[in-house]
Amino acid sequence: MGALAAVTPTNNGIADPGAAVAASDTISADILGNRGALLEIVNGGGSSDTVAITDGGLTAAGSAATSPGSAVANGTSKIFYIEPSQVNPSTGLVTVTHTFTTSVTYKLYNLSGLV
Repeated sequence: MGALAAVTPTNNGIADPGAAVAASDTISADILGNRGALLEIVNGGGSSDTVAITDGGLTAAGSAATSPGSAVANGTSKIFYIEPSQVNPSTGLVTVTHTFTTSVTYKLYNLSGLV
């Protein structure tokens, strides 16, 4: 399990080469702040990667919320919005899992530093 690192976009642009994913990664509540983050999954591998993102919230009835996510086909990329409300209150983390990790990278953009 790896803790994902984020960059904050700037008006002049910022280089973000991305980094390898693990089968299970985490995003700290500190990165999300009150505005959240954008998580881009880039699948350069030969198989589809099903990405699941935990949601620490509850439904109005008190049931566990449905975890968002979807498949990222090989040779494509997808961007997911990670909301601060998805943080598990007991751990302070959002967990992101992958079914395929070969040649799969991520880019995480912190939105809380934007004006």
